[in-house]
Amino acid sequence: MYKELLERKYKLAVIGLGYVGLPIALEFARKIQVIGFDNKPDRIDLMKRKIDPSNELESSDFDNCNIHFTSNTDDLREANFFIVAVPTPIDEHKKPDLKSLLSASATVGNVLKKGDYVVYESTVYPGCTEDDCIPILEQKSSLKFKKDFKVGFSPERINPGDKNHTLTKIMKVTSGCDEESAEEIAKVYEIVITAGVYRANSIKVAEAAKIIENTQRDINIAFMNELSMIFAKMGINTYEVLEAAGTKWNFLKFSPGLVGGHCIGVDPYYLTYKSAKYGHHSKIITAGRSINDSMGEYVAREIVQKLISLGKELKNSKVLVMGITFKENVSDIRNSKVVDVIRELKQYGLQVDVIDPHASPEEVRDEYGFDLSETIKPRYDAIIAAVNHTEFLKKDEKYFRGIVHEPALLADLKGIYRDKIKHLEYWSL
Repeated sequence: MYKELLERKYKLAVIGLGYVGLPIALEFARKIQVIGFDNKPDRIDLMKRKIDPSNELESSDFDNCNIHFTSNTDDLREANFFIVAVPTPIDEHKKPDLKSLLSASATVGNVLKKGDYVVYESTVYPGCTEDDCIPILEQKSSLKFKKDFKVGFSPERINPGDKNHTLTKIMKVTSGCDEESAEEIAKVYEIVITAGVYRANSIKVAEAAKIIENTQRDINIAFMNELSMIFAKMGINTYEVLEAAGTKWNFLKFSPGLVGGHCIGVDPYYLTYKSAKYGHHSKIITAGRSINDSMGEYVAREIVQKLISLGKELKNSKVLVMGITFKENVSDIRNSKVVDVIRELKQYGLQVDVIDPHASPEEVRDEYGFDLSETIKPRYDAIIAAVNHTEFLKKDEKYFRGIVHEPALLADLKGIYRDKIKHLEYWSL
């Protein structure tokens, strides 16, 4: 497989061209022939014009790429090596939502041929590839797993907004269903991954490795959030405590904050779901999720109490929220926990304006049912710095004092203005 791809006798197809799939497709397309498939024709039209719908890549990133963008499933029949990189979110009950993954498996299964390879990159619980996806591949193709086609799992590790730890510079974990496929899949990824490839012993090990990467971060951030609640009662600044503790060489650097997005705020639920199937009900993971899921409510409650202490009437108070994406310098609004803060503040009767230079107003309206503010509309009684976009880092107290009705509150959720605010009421996690 590796040799045929490198000699351009075979083609590689990427199913799903979002944050994960498009960078992978373009990297491979600089070395081998690639088919980039997405089931949304409007996204395909943008990519044909060298526009990344996710706003992560530049038009120059599309240059010198041998790639055919398509939303036509028949085009996938030309491929022999398939990479599935579709979203795996949770539903309203915080259970794994595998609709896109199973649909992609059916799409691939319908075009699968003898000798083909299928590699999944979508984050799942251990066993999902073999228990949920492979049966669909067999059913749709009428082929036998291992005998007629091979399957592997190589978890995505892309960090949206990170221009340093890009795809090729992050070590890739790969796996296969047998020794031959494990080696072939690893060699295929080595075509583009300069940081090296780690060969996991099995598909389940690779699946589990990915799920605990984000679960570990989630638990550590939950600990920071709980510390923030404790230290707030003691009148201690959490960031000052973390700086002091961080002088020890083995202290882990984490910070409190809202935990959203499509990875850290989602993946732990895949692990707790699967562990429950084996009769184990997680305590630490569930506790961490409970803390992080409740942070929006906690932040809003603290802000309301601060406003009351400043003598503000809530029904007449205006709040400016700076940032709604799930993290800094990205356009992704999926599972943004800033929205929890906004909704909670509105429950208290406050008027809330939201600005974000990176988010799409249309996407925000469709996803959350409210509009972003096109302009600043002074004067505000509180400003919430919710996301540390680069554009916001340049703001200073003089700017903030010019748009508030003093006395006013600056709620700095990321601690980016610490020690810079002298006249406004300052609060951070």
